[in-house]
Amino acid sequence: MVIQPKIRGFICTNAHPVGCAEHVKEQISYVKKHGAVTNGPKNVLVIGASTGYGLASRITAAFGSGAKTLGIFFEKEATEGKTGSAGWYNTAAFEAAAEAEGLWNKHLNGDAFTDEMKSKAIDIIQSEMGKIDLVVYSLAAPRRKDPVSGEIYSSVLKPIGQSYTAKNLNTSKREIEDVSVEPANDDEIFNTVKVMGGEDWERWLDQLHAAGVLAENVQTVAYTYIGKELTWPIYGKATIGRAKEDLDRAASAITGKLSAQHGHAYVASLKALVTQASSAIPIMPLYISLLYRVMKEEGTHEGCIEQIYGLFQTALYNPQRQLDDAGRLRMDGKELADHIQAKVAAMWEQVQTDNIDELTDYKGYHQEFLRLFGFGYSHVNYDADVSPMVTLANLA
Repeated sequence: MVIQPKIRGFICTNAHPVGCAEHVKEQISYVKKHGAVTNGPKNVLVIGASTGYGLASRITAAFGSGAKTLGIFFEKEATEGKTGSAGWYNTAAFEAAAEAEGLWNKHLNGDAFTDEMKSKAIDIIQSEMGKIDLVVYSLAAPRRKDPVSGEIYSSVLKPIGQSYTAKNLNTSKREIEDVSVEPANDDEIFNTVKVMGGEDWERWLDQLHAAGVLAENVQTVAYTYIGKELTWPIYGKATIGRAKEDLDRAASAITGKLSAQHGHAYVASLKALVTQASSAIPIMPLYISLLYRVMKEEGTHEGCIEQIYGLFQTALYNPQRQLDDAGRLRMDGKELADHIQAKVAAMWEQVQTDNIDELTDYKGYHQEFLRLFGFGYSHVNYDADVSPMVTLANLA
């Protein structure tokens, strides 16, 4: 079938297997070009391994450190007449590249919030991997079923305390418009923390620890975004931010439980990027488009793989790692520099529909969005007949 992008609102409902393979190859090439991660991990579990920062983590661990990787994700396989999800095709490309270099890799496809998935992962680790020395937690999900109570919690993207109105980039219309969001109530805040907070991360580590599959000096990291004044009302100081604060609580709790084997849990704050998750958050498409314009002009822009490779080299596996006052690893310093934020804020005030191309990097934003789904690569023939049916040989 001929596969062209089908965009609806802030999502693309299909994906291109050849383009997704190019997306993965680019990241692998970056890691290989920049060399091995000094004293990097050897047995890695990545929870949320098929897109974005989770995929970049798996690539960095495998191709930067020669690690065995077990990836967990929730993706859709292709059916007749319908493509698989981007994460499915990304994993197929990762698998092919890893197999070509003799790198052990296996995958589990399903709901990572369930205890059943945790048990399956533990079985594979015990039988095929040896003890895990790095656990990456990189889930982005709209809802979660509590494994104990069976209750289903749904997250919301809302401010806390008062309503919020701001400019937004409507990417489907390519227009600047105002967006208003009503404040969350207490139940919505609680639900969002249950879905996006640290409870499931902690549960994963509890069960891995109880099963005896964690190595001495094991590290685990969960990813967050903090931002600054422009994004605080809808992110840092909103329902998402409240959930992300719970990651700090979980990190402290996990570190305490792993103290006997000198394990440590970190929250890593990363740069704002175009991801499937960030595209859905009000104001973030506009903020990211402006940020990309400023940082590219300064030569400081980084994507997922640059951020994660840097995290491994300069923080996770660097004894001289620097932590902020809350004990977090910070990879967002270039974005949050005062002069960068001042330039973004100034252009934020000026941007309108008729000067989008002049003031923002909308074209770069849109191209990066397309590439998340395997589109937008000039050397891929999107008019060619392509089979969407791609299998994963190492799916457990």
